[in-house]
Amino acid sequence: MSPDYNAATDASGRLLAEERSGDNAPALSVSELSAVLKRMVEDRFGHVRLRGEISGYKRAASGHVYLCLKDENAVIDAVMWKGTAQRLAFQPQDGIEVIATGKITTYPGRSKYQMVVERMELAGEGALMQLLERLKKQLAAEGLFDRERKKPLPVLPRTIGVVTSPTGAVIRDILHRLEDRCPTHVLLWPVLVQGESAAAQVAAAVRGFSALPESGGPVPRPDLVIVARGGGSIEDLWAFNEEAVVRAVAECTIPIISAVGHETDTTLCDYAADVRAPTPTAAAEMAVPVRVDLMAGLTELGLRVGRCARRAVELRRERLAMTARLLPTPENLLSTQRQRVDDLGERLGRGLRHRVTMAWRTLSDAGAALRPGLLRQRLGQNRMRLDGVRLRPDLVTRGIAQRRERLEATWRLALSLDPRRPLSKGFALVTAGDRVLTSADAARAAGHMTLTFHDGALAVSTGNGVEPAPAKGLSSPAKPARRAPRPDAGDKGQQDLFAAGEERDE
Repeated sequence: MSPDYNAATDASGRLLAEERSGDNAPALSVSELSAVLKRMVEDRFGHVRLRGEISGYKRAASGHVYLCLKDENAVIDAVMWKGTAQRLAFQPQDGIEVIATGKITTYPGRSKYQMVVERMELAGEGALMQLLERLKKQLAAEGLFDRERKKPLPVLPRTIGVVTSPTGAVIRDILHRLEDRCPTHVLLWPVLVQGESAAAQVAAAVRGFSALPESGGPVPRPDLVIVARGGGSIEDLWAFNEEAVVRAVAECTIPIISAVGHETDTTLCDYAADVRAPTPTAAAEMAVPVRVDLMAGLTELGLRVGRCARRAVELRRERLAMTARLLPTPENLLSTQRQRVDDLGERLGRGLRHRVTMAWRTLSDAGAALRPGLLRQRLGQNRMRLDGVRLRPDLVTRGIAQRRERLEATWRLALSLDPRRPLSKGFALVTAGDRVLTSADAARAAGHMTLTFHDGALAVSTGNGVEPAPAKGLSSPAKPARRAPRPDAGDKGQQDLFAAGEERDE
């Protein structure tokens, strides 16, 4: 700072700074100084390449990436804009040694300098293997490589889906091998197998096959999927080590074979797949059996089935023959029964003759008892029994008299219960329509009523209510009529029991 601005050393003791004539150090603003420093740094370090270890890696919501590059003695902040971050061939992680290419600039808002990364590469194959090992441990910890997740391959798939480049030799080798072994319908999903967008295309192809409907869709759903690529360096095969591809293969609902690279090449896709094939040709061999061998096996199984069936019949025939030898002959089984039949035949003849003799004897005894004198004696006895039980008039009239007395008693009871009988003693029956009134409140509520006497009915009114209904006379119970004597009753012989009873009652 110029002495002119130091109030402590000013001879006049002024507190306000003043610019003097001839001063070659004018006062700069902070923004001006930051802009000067920014231009100087960017002009001097417009293109640099730094080798360091990634630390504090963070991707913002905007897509920009912020990180630090460090070594054992120093650290520098770095920023990677969204477009550059999307073009990276690998996923940066903390602890990975990289070589970053870009420029040095300053950030006036924090008085710090930083590097704007325009390209980032792994620092040698060791760093690439370190990144691969870290990703492998992470995915293995999540269970993506567990053996329990592996699905068995179908024995004879009808449709096979292949994810590979349509122009490479891999698809031709697979088709040629399938044609030789067992011709099968093949669906090819063309993808890039190397480059920046290769991982995204492979992951999308695997998920696309898995999302196809099982039936009824325009494209048949594969029974098996093969992810294939030819050999190459670890950089060439890096797309199959990307996390997106590994997760897509692990989540696929269709059995999947990984055939990436040669037999010595191994990618994370191989660990996530259900089966790893050393080469694409080997994957085709694993996918389908040999048609000739399959037909020969079926023929052999058919022959074995026939031999087993014939052997079973022969065994049962032998057992039947041995069992038949142990059974007795029909002559031995029926000899006793034949002798018994002969014996019973002889006894039957003797029995029939004896039965006929006994029947003749019984008939002779019964015929001797059928004499006319005995029949007449039996007839006389029956006639005497009939005379003894002949019907007498007094038995009938006694019953009629008893029933007549019961009828008269019932008639007297009916007369005592006749509702008209109290009317002859000065009582009257009060009715309103078909209803009998038994209280004054009911009569006042009815308004009009009918008084029935022993010699007629009279309609009366209390001044309110409705017109009385026509009086209905009470009928007395009718006395039962006497039975008239029978006109055909004679003077002699048995009289009419009912007529005799009625005359006696009168």
